[in-house]
Amino acid sequence: MPRIRASYFDPEGDRYGIPTFWWQGAPDGYATRRQLTARGLRPGGQPIAAQILWRGVGGTRVAYLYRLDLARPKRTATPAQRRAISAALRARRTCPTCGQVRGYYIPHSLGECLDCHDGRPGR
Repeated sequence: MPRIRASYFDPEGDRYGIPTFWWQGAPDGYATRRQLTARGLRPGGQPIAAQILWRGVGGTRVAYLYRLDLARPKRTATPAQRRAISAALRARRTCPTCGQVRGYYIPHSLGECLDCHDGRPGR
C-alpha cells in the first residue's frame, strides 16, 4: 500500500475520529451525497458515517460518506410547491418595465429586459 494511502486508512476511526478511507477505497454500504442522489436517496438525517481523504489542489480533500441502509427515498415536491417554483421562475423572467415575459432571466445588474435597457420598445 502506498504511503499516502496508508496515511488515510483508518477504518476504526482512531486517528481521525470517524472511519477514514482513501480515494476509491471505501467498502460497500457507504455512499456520498451525490451517489445517494443518483440512486434516488437522501441521507435522511443520519450522521456522517465515514469519510474519504485524498491529496488534491490546495491540500487534503474530504468527502463524507453515509450508510446506504439508513438512507431514505428522496421526497418529491407537492403540486402546490411545483406551482410556487414555476411562479417564482416566471417572475425572474418578467420585465418590471414593460411587463413582458422573456425567454431569459432578467439581469439583476440591469433591472429590466435587454430591449428596455437599450431603449427600444418591446417586441
